[in-house]
Amino acid sequence: MSSILIKNAQIITMNAQEEIVQGDLLLVDDKIERIGKDLGNQADRVIDAKNKTVIPGFIQTHIHLCQTLFRGQADDLELMDWLQKRIWPLEASHDEESSYYSAMLGLGELISSGTTTIVDMETVNHTNSAFQAMAESGIRCLAGKVMMDMGDDVPDLLLEDTTKSIQQSVDLLEKWNQYDDGRIQYAFCPRFVVSCTEELLTEVRDLSNLYDVKVHTHASENRKEIEIVEQQRGMRNIVYLDHIGLANEKLILAHCVWLDDEEKRIIKERGIKVSHCPSSNMKLASGIADVPDMLDLQAHISLGADGAPCNNNLDMFNEMRMASLIQKPIHGPTIMDARTIFRMATIGGARAVGLEDQIGSIEVGKKADVAILDLNKFHTFPSAEVDPVSRIVYSATRADVDSTIINGKIVLEKGIVQTVDQDLVLRESNKSIKRLIKRIPEILEM
Repeated sequence: MSSILIKNAQIITMNAQEEIVQGDLLLVDDKIERIGKDLGNQADRVIDAKNKTVIPGFIQTHIHLCQTLFRGQADDLELMDWLQKRIWPLEASHDEESSYYSAMLGLGELISSGTTTIVDMETVNHTNSAFQAMAESGIRCLAGKVMMDMGDDVPDLLLEDTTKSIQQSVDLLEKWNQYDDGRIQYAFCPRFVVSCTEELLTEVRDLSNLYDVKVHTHASENRKEIEIVEQQRGMRNIVYLDHIGLANEKLILAHCVWLDDEEKRIIKERGIKVSHCPSSNMKLASGIADVPDMLDLQAHISLGADGAPCNNNLDMFNEMRMASLIQKPIHGPTIMDARTIFRMATIGGARAVGLEDQIGSIEVGKKADVAILDLNKFHTFPSAEVDPVSRIVYSATRADVDSTIINGKIVLEKGIVQTVDQDLVLRESNKSIKRLIKRIPEILEM
């Protein structure tokens, strides 16, 4: 048994009453044991958090760790050009080592900015290396190998045989699902309708039901993408997914920028979870998702940074601020207030992954996934008479994250990641991207 006692902190609980309390937080093993005033000093580790703020760890529901190495390699392009000209050739160039260091690079960044849980979509090959990185880093994750068995301008190394894609996904699920007492869980990850035959998608539907696991895919991110889907399938994205039986509470859809009323209705009625990725949608010029309308329909909305080459940061502070600000010129200054945004980044993400009874808020019995913020900085003051949640959403940055605790283990302490060797990862990341770029001409000739 191990214990951590965090003392004298401002604690933003995000419980049902959204209470903010001043006091102590006792973590025992991987759980929150007690919350209260003056809990003593008996613990294996005592952290004095006087003048600091403790929050539930952020939950990012759409990430591509396999793309972290590609940061800066695909700037200023729209989605389909971004994929076909840069991202797919780079993904096809990956090897086991580059996949591992790409994941480690992203994980170090995520942990440093207070993210404790991610929903990750890998590429076609070498996914086991990424899972190994996730296991070593201590992150809580829902992740899977991407699946692609059709498409134009797809490198041969990414274009899969349907049966092989399914078998590899099942093999990874059987190896990694529920690893470390459920810290790592598997999700089937068909890339998007454009890249998947109906045979593959219906098999994913059946396997999701058989294994009781999530499905994570992209939908309605870009107008050109939607046109392709309508040409291929004769209906719009969400309508098609509903038609084949994939639209249900196990489905996590990234983006959902361009939806009509029928698609919004399906999302609400089927319990589909939507991951809003505002920075990525802006950078790729995809558009602005109508999140206020979806929230009015009581749809489940959470936040994600997407991948490093379309963002270029995996930083929840950026996403929270962007998610709020982009809606205000359209809907007025009171829309998407700080509390709404913070819910999306915490308990909303927990609902997306089906773990709202375990993570997303600071409550007794839940997992010990928290971040400690030091907001005693020029850019976050004055603090007097200011809503603490507004300070975080509108003023704080990832540089304000002092410590991150996942599953009761300190993975970031005083701004230094404890589970990722930063010097090694930075050095090997540069070596890896140079190797991948040199490999691209050969990949495209295959």
